[in-house]
Amino acid sequence: MLNRKELNPEKSPQAAFGARVRGSREARGWKQDDLSALMGFSSGHISAVETGRKMPTLRFSRSADAAFGTAGSADTFERAWREIHHGALLEGFPEYLTHEGRAAEVRLFETGLIPGPLQTREYAQALANSAVQRGVITREQADERVSFLIERQAALVRNLPPVIIVVLDESCIRRPIGSPKVMDAQLDRLVEFAKQSNTVLQIAPYSIGERRPFDRLVNLLTLPDRSVVSYVESQTQGHLDRELTSVLPLVRAYHQLQAEALSQAESVDMVHQARKGPP
Repeated sequence: MLNRKELNPEKSPQAAFGARVRGSREARGWKQDDLSALMGFSSGHISAVETGRKMPTLRFSRSADAAFGTAGSADTFERAWREIHHGALLEGFPEYLTHEGRAAEVRLFETGLIPGPLQTREYAQALANSAVQRGVITREQADERVSFLIERQAALVRNLPPVIIVVLDESCIRRPIGSPKVMDAQLDRLVEFAKQSNTVLQIAPYSIGERRPFDRLVNLLTLPDRSVVSYVESQTQGHLDRELTSVLPLVRAYHQLQAEALSQAESVDMVHQARKGPP
């Protein structure tokens, strides 16, 4: 106990996570060796997470949920981990994903980047690698980010899949990400997506100019009870909204966007043209 380090959960989300692990462990009268046996991580690793010297991983978080019996609750260690990794930019995103995984209809709009549900692993890896090079995340976090994306995509594959409507700004297919091979495969993925019976793909061309109603990501979900949830992001934060008065204007704007966008056939032709490059 003489070497016990006092924790300050207010210091950072990572510190709060570590303090919660220690508090949960001590509330059960467990030593770090006891928790180690339950989680499959060394006591040294657990100590490093508790004191904030080591960043928790997705596997660590899920193991903690299993050990402490918090899996499936509203306040899991996994959710805390996702909030650490996504930060304020994706505030509300973990809750959004819960809804997305059971939605009857998913409507997406994105500028600049292919949205997560349509990304290939290689495209997602290129984005994650860039974040590592810029010092935004660690290599371990990059790998977890890609794995998390694959899990998100898998949640949309069901016996009765949702209708998925995607409108992409033209910049999404013009902006090169990764190598030419990576980008070619990503554009092929868009074409394959458009062929599915439960999907719609449209491109909002540059030519619609000011008639494009959105300037950033907008996600709209129709839930099994027919209620609609919106999720939007700015450069600094994300926002999940269930209020009809603020969600309905986004739904109307999305319909206006679809009316201005190219048809699916025209959109697929544009994707093919982008794959071939300028004439």
